[in-house]
Amino acid sequence: MTEITRCSWCGDDPLYQQYHDNEWGVPCRDDKKLFEFVLLEGAQAGLSWITILRKREAYRSAFADFDVQKVAAFTEKDVERLMSDAGIVRNRLKIASAISNARLFIEIQKEFGSFSDYFWGYVDNQPIVNRWATLGEIPATTELSDLIAKDMKKRGFKFFGSTICYAHMQAMGLVNDHCLDCFRYSQC
Repeated sequence: MTEITRCSWCGDDPLYQQYHDNEWGVPCRDDKKLFEFVLLEGAQAGLSWITILRKREAYRSAFADFDVQKVAAFTEKDVERLMSDAGIVRNRLKIASAISNARLFIEIQKEFGSFSDYFWGYVDNQPIVNRWATLGEIPATTELSDLIAKDMKKRGFKFFGSTICYAHMQAMGLVNDHCLDCFRYSQC
């Protein structure tokens, strides 16, 4: 049996490997999934991604299956409900920003037709294909992630700085940052 070579960041954790093998870096133009990751990556700020992956289903339940319209309609009563939900990161600022970001996400949809059109417009609707030999070569931010994060901050988004923006770009396939020896590199 041949051993699969993956990007080293996912290690040997089965959940991380499943995420790496099936989702990370796959071009996504679906607004629902794009919103899911805006919300999850905001929750991840200052924490490890595996922590959030392990809480993903609890987030799905707590945040109305990532229905942006429903999340945008959440009230202070929902914030209190979420603050008592042990399945998610109970940080009031992150919870409030998830709701506020949902409302801003909808504004972008109205302005551009979809969040996908807005986000993918930054790369002319074509993924950026990088050629990294090692994990150490991959940047945490780029000039493009700085530009997008700056625009989103100007629009009012919280917990979406350049580092989170670049992670979002990687996760949603706007950039292919699989290492060259990873079996997913050529597939993405």
